[in-house]
Amino acid sequence: MNQATRTPPSGTQSRWVRFGIYAGGAVVLLALLVLGARWLTGTGPGADFMADYPGHVPLPPSAPVGLPAWLGWQHFLNAFFLVLMVQTGWKVRTTQRPAAHWVRNNKGLLKTKKAPKRISLDLWLHLSLDVLWVVNGLVFLVLLFTTGQWRRIVPTSWDIVPNAVSAGLQYLSLNWPLENGWVNYNSLQLLTYFLTVFIAAPLAIITGLRMSSIWPSKAKKLNRVYPIEAARAVHFPVMLYFVLFVIAHVTLVLSTGALRNLNHMFAARDAQGWLGFVIFAIAVVVMVGASLLARPIFVGPIASLMGKVSR
Repeated sequence: MNQATRTPPSGTQSRWVRFGIYAGGAVVLLALLVLGARWLTGTGPGADFMADYPGHVPLPPSAPVGLPAWLGWQHFLNAFFLVLMVQTGWKVRTTQRPAAHWVRNNKGLLKTKKAPKRISLDLWLHLSLDVLWVVNGLVFLVLLFTTGQWRRIVPTSWDIVPNAVSAGLQYLSLNWPLENGWVNYNSLQLLTYFLTVFIAAPLAIITGLRMSSIWPSKAKKLNRVYPIEAARAVHFPVMLYFVLFVIAHVTLVLSTGALRNLNHMFAARDAQGWLGFVIFAIAVVVMVGASLLARPIFVGPIASLMGKVSR
């Protein structure tokens, strides 16, 4: 009798198997971290540490209380641009044969001796969104510093470090810190917001600029100091950081008092009503709709206003 041969798994099956292994490993690791945090916080030294560092530090007396309305629409615009930038950036990274290309108009003030470079329409949209995101970020920074809101997300004491560790242990032990984001963020939130605004965002900008076509390719000394390989090695991990930040941020917002948190973020009020949720729902619909419309058939006519689109 001939022994039956097994059919090797297809590529799709293999990917699902790997996904199942990674997902199972992540669940096991998370369970171990939760158990470890609950054990540690239940010990004498752990309890003393939590008592000495409750998870937040007092803000400077000059720090404002509450979240202004401009922060709500800035929050939406940042999320809107970020979702589309990640989507188009992923397409640029993974698409082998783009559905359409774009070439800049070489006339008028933009006319140069060098022929314009042809790029994919996905890359054009990605770069255009980058510009809008940077402009919006500059507006955000101006408002942040002129209104004093920067004092809520910039560390002013080294006590922020052990308190951030304490807040992290509280999250991991599922005994989440009692907080009021309208008045003061916990230390882990504060450090995360600081990292996102003042480190991750600038890294995304300077690495994206190095990879773009506007970078001076003939500046040999500058290119040796800042090679494009270094920019590529940083740009993608920064994108992953933003994705993980959004996932964790939305999860915690919805699981630690959704109505109140959404009112803080979208309605500029410290209340339990549904206004913030309604605005948030509308914002999600707008972002999903824009994501679905980010296709050549819809993007092409807009891009053709600034160049030639070819399919």
